[in-house]
Amino acid sequence: MAKLTRRAVLGTAAAGLAASVPGVAAAAPVRAQGTTRRITMYAEKISDELYGYGLAPGGATVPGPVLEMWEGDTLEIDLVNTTDRVLSLHPHGVDYDINSDGTLMNGSAVMPGQTRRYVWKSHVGYRRADGSWAEGTAGYWHYHDHAMGTEHGTEGVLKGLYGALVVRRQGDLLPKRQFTVVFNDMMINNRSHHDAPTFEANLGERVEWIAIGHGSNFHTFHLHGHRWLDNRTGMRTSEYDPSPLIDIKDLNPGVSFGFQVIAGEGVGPGMWMYHCHVQNHSDMGMAGMFLVRNADGTMPPGVHEH
Repeated sequence: MAKLTRRAVLGTAAAGLAASVPGVAAAAPVRAQGTTRRITMYAEKISDELYGYGLAPGGATVPGPVLEMWEGDTLEIDLVNTTDRVLSLHPHGVDYDINSDGTLMNGSAVMPGQTRRYVWKSHVGYRRADGSWAEGTAGYWHYHDHAMGTEHGTEGVLKGLYGALVVRRQGDLLPKRQFTVVFNDMMINNRSHHDAPTFEANLGERVEWIAIGHGSNFHTFHLHGHRWLDNRTGMRTSEYDPSPLIDIKDLNPGVSFGFQVIAGEGVGPGMWMYHCHVQNHSDMGMAGMFLVRNADGTMPPGVHEH
């Protein structure tokens, strides 16, 4: 079974990620807000065509590690630039000051061989002084380079300097498995020509998908056999939740969203496709597989190991 090698640890509150009973989600325990966590990330050259972020020297991946926070928490990231290129770390969706913008314009990129600290904060929803409501920062966001090649990091993003950022709300259900899918121009996770990644889960497990768009092409994300609600988590907040049920969503450059589903719920195990539903994009290889094994981890009939 595929392991969650790219997932950053949330701390003790994430101990329930791998639920002891398959398919049973672990609710996040009640916890104090305002925790500050510090991590070190490494930006590395993987090949002539690939750069990546990692949580240990030599551990860079594309996409980079999933970084997670709880609303109200702060994440301090020491980014070590091991390359000979100027690069940075720019987040979407969270709070940060100008020194953590991660842009050349604001002098917050990282020079070759140097280290820079980026501070990302999150907040719980609150009532403004004028009576209006300020929404909390919980959501499925992302981070990426904003300096390599151009002041917008076009080369860095094209070559794989990106990853998922998840901000959870108190009481959110934690998944058993977690997948990041990035449509980057005509590639999936910077893999092309019918070499898209295959993701795996067992029947009945709670699976979290994080979808991110990059590049310069219009895309849509479609998952066969599974549906989710078009809201923050993909799950119904109550029986009166008006969010529409969907199985496809636009995934254009800069867009990110996420959702949770139960693997094979209502449809059973098997090899289920995910792909861009722009037809010629699918034909050119923008399609991968979601393998839902039997509940005991064995292969369903008609599916073979590759």
